[in-house]
Amino acid sequence: MAQKTNAARLLDQMGVRYELREYAVDPDDLTAETVAAKVGLSAEQVFKTLVARGDRHGLAMAVIPGDQELDLKALAAASGNRKIQLVPVKDLQGLTGYVRGGVTALGAKRDFPVYVDETIELFEVVSVSAGVRGVQVLIAPADYLRATKGMIAALAQPKKQGPS
Repeated sequence: MAQKTNAARLLDQMGVRYELREYAVDPDDLTAETVAAKVGLSAEQVFKTLVARGDRHGLAMAVIPGDQELDLKALAAASGNRKIQLVPVKDLQGLTGYVRGGVTALGAKRDFPVYVDETIELFEVVSVSAGVRGVQVLIAPADYLRATKGMIAALAQPKKQGPS
């Protein structure tokens, strides 16, 4: 049985149905695509949580499909910032209580504004980090949005391909 994380405890308190799914962690490969393969879902169903800092409204979390990358201009517009940039990995734990590969909008140190890519509504079940590397929460999108007070926006764009 997977360990209960702060994220799972929050969902329990809210009466939200979810499933914890454990997987073997490779610290050298924390990509959402790898996690997706290990938990048996497509990469577009495994949502990764990124932390960004805006010039007007401070920190925000962006939740996007694992096979996409964050469109910073779209996040800035959605969050009411002129400019926004990702927080350095070394600052993640101090700000959120979570390490890279385990960041989640569920049960973070503080309630940050959460912006979720609109594609989340295409699925019956999505997967997000449970707050530790090696454990994912499988949850219905509507329940995730309610639990995180997530706001829907078009945030993701295809990953840029290297030179061919």
